[in-house]
Amino acid sequence: MKHVLVTGGAGYIGSHTVVELVQAGYEVVIVDDLSASDGSLLKGIKAIIGKDIPFIQVDVADVRALHRIAHEFGMPDAVIHFAAYKSVNESVAEPLKYYRNNIGGMAGVLQFMKEGGVKKIVFSSSCSVYGQPQLLPVNEEASLANPQSPYANTKKICEEMLADFCKANQQIDAISLRYFNPIGAHPSSLIGELPVGVPNNLVPYITQTAAGLREKLFIYGTDYNTPDGSCIRDFIHVSDLAIAHVKALEYQPPHSPEVFNIGTGEGVSVLQLVTLFEDVTGKQLPIEYTHRRPGDVEQVWADNSKALKKLGWKPQYTLQEALLSAWNWEKKIRGITE
Repeated sequence: MKHVLVTGGAGYIGSHTVVELVQAGYEVVIVDDLSASDGSLLKGIKAIIGKDIPFIQVDVADVRALHRIAHEFGMPDAVIHFAAYKSVNESVAEPLKYYRNNIGGMAGVLQFMKEGGVKKIVFSSSCSVYGQPQLLPVNEEASLANPQSPYANTKKICEEMLADFCKANQQIDAISLRYFNPIGAHPSSLIGELPVGVPNNLVPYITQTAAGLREKLFIYGTDYNTPDGSCIRDFIHVSDLAIAHVKALEYQPPHSPEVFNIGTGEGVSVLQLVTLFEDVTGKQLPIEYTHRRPGDVEQVWADNSKALKKLGWKPQYTLQEALLSAWNWEKKIRGITE
């Protein structure tokens, strides 16, 4: 299984995964409609691996277009499906955009796999499917009864679609990776998180504030039932997350779809993360405390023991290394020298 189609491969997590795939010996074709990225990370991929990766700009809901790509480059052995919108806050404001794109894209990919005889898929899911878990750390057996945002609900629906698809097509090997909170950048500083417009994720907002692009860092909610009143998350280095996809391709699930949490297993509050960033970079951030945001879960972190045991995967990077890599990436793209 050496030929992989990576949807959304020009984005943040996708680009890091492409690098790990190529370095592991896989042949990769990237498809991305560039609706959430500008394509500049493709240059960074080339700089890291030393060669161009085939890239086609296309909406993955367009099944005919996917077949044209397969005709040109060969039918893939597997698909890694990232392509989706991912902002919790935007999904609350624009739910139809998320249902149309995320669910339509999943349907297109699965239809393409069925018609082309592709037997393996690794799906980019999210810990947001758990909503606010009753027990922490949360494991893969937890209820998915209460997603807190349209984004989270699209991921839950896509997992249900995948399960139904596997029931009807029992030759399919399917794995869903439920990500927690990816942060950081490749150690080379050649690829990293590059949001279009105002960042929705915490760390790029932190680094843009430190770089002077943002006047202040907003902390949304100070009255959560946590030790310091801010939300608690499980922050994982994006390269560790990328490696989990390579492990998932190598794994043969005893049943499909099989689900894995991909996180560090440690809960860290927003305020703890901000303080740690200031400590490792020496940058002091102007902060404004404000109201909670709709759709945000109070606290969630992973029980990652299943991934450690079955995938043979474990995170390698510390939180300090992840934050420093994010700052090094921000400095590089902004031309900051210190």
